[in-house]
Amino acid sequence: MAISTIFTKWQHRPAYGLRERTHRCLTEALEYLLRLVSPSLLSAQNDAKSTALHWAALNSHLPCAKALVNFPSGPGTDLIDIKNSAGRSPLGEAENVGWDEGAKWFVEVMNLDEGGRRKEELQTAENPSDIEVEIQDAEGQIAKMKIGQISTAGDAVKT
Repeated sequence: MAISTIFTKWQHRPAYGLRERTHRCLTEALEYLLRLVSPSLLSAQNDAKSTALHWAALNSHLPCAKALVNFPSGPGTDLIDIKNSAGRSPLGEAENVGWDEGAKWFVEVMNLDEGGRRKEELQTAENPSDIEVEIQDAEGQIAKMKIGQISTAGDAVKT
């Protein structure tokens, strides 16, 4: 389907539901283009070091974000880890614009370990109050806390 055909398909519809039709049209155009270009373009960065996935996050466009990450020949979930010149990943951009649905999806599918592979090992804790967790936010700040410990907001230690 040519790009002009995709846009022609939706041009004579009433304004009701325009956002959904626009998203659908953009997603169809993206899926068409992904078949034509080199998969390396998915991780290409502009002058601000943002990728297409950063822009999908900035525009709160989940279907495009999914198409980019799930493209079979592309970099996959590694796209979520690429930071732009502002130091934000697509997840950070989603959080920055208040796009909770996209941020949640990025967290669900992203690589959670340093080696780039998801670890599925579970270990039973002998004493749950001794479990320490480190959480890194979009700006790279790390908060440490212990699970099972009653705490207040001021107890988190940032490094």
